[in-house]
Amino acid sequence: MAEAVGDAPLVMTAELPKDLHSWATRLRTEHFPPDRNFLEAHVTLFHALPAQCEEEACDYLKQLVGEFAPVEAHLEGVMSLGGGTALKLTSPDMLTLRDQIADRFHGLLTQQDQHRPRLHVTVQNKVTAKEAKALQQVLEFTVEPREFRFSGFALHRYRGGPWDFVRRFAFRGAAR
Repeated sequence: MAEAVGDAPLVMTAELPKDLHSWATRLRTEHFPPDRNFLEAHVTLFHALPAQCEEEACDYLKQLVGEFAPVEAHLEGVMSLGGGTALKLTSPDMLTLRDQIADRFHGLLTQQDQHRPRLHVTVQNKVTAKEAKALQQVLEFTVEPREFRFSGFALHRYRGGPWDFVRRFAFRGAAR
């Protein structure tokens, strides 16, 4: 039985700048197993906020993006996921914002979402360790570290495969 729109958990992501998003999506398209690749490149902050939190989440994210300018971040390089490969990202400020959001929804988070994530963009997953290691060796020579800024947040409904886009929230506050 399919979940009703109102029952689907919410996935919250940090929005990459357009150029980085496009490049990472191309990598994902090239290297993610096609039968499992339903999504563009993304940085997951929360995997499953309860559906009943949608209005509160939207209100809270509108408030946060009004207070903050785009958030500084760094593409570090390639990261192993065991049976996959990712682009490793760092952003202390994004993790601090994520902590604030986690505090807001304390008691409603899944066990997975109670823990701080390792910020990354998955470009390959659910492959053998040998396949993942081979891609990591190739990407280590092509992925160059760089600074960037997260442009905001996005909410999606999880549908087991493709996500349903809910809303984007762009940072528009003054730099601190």
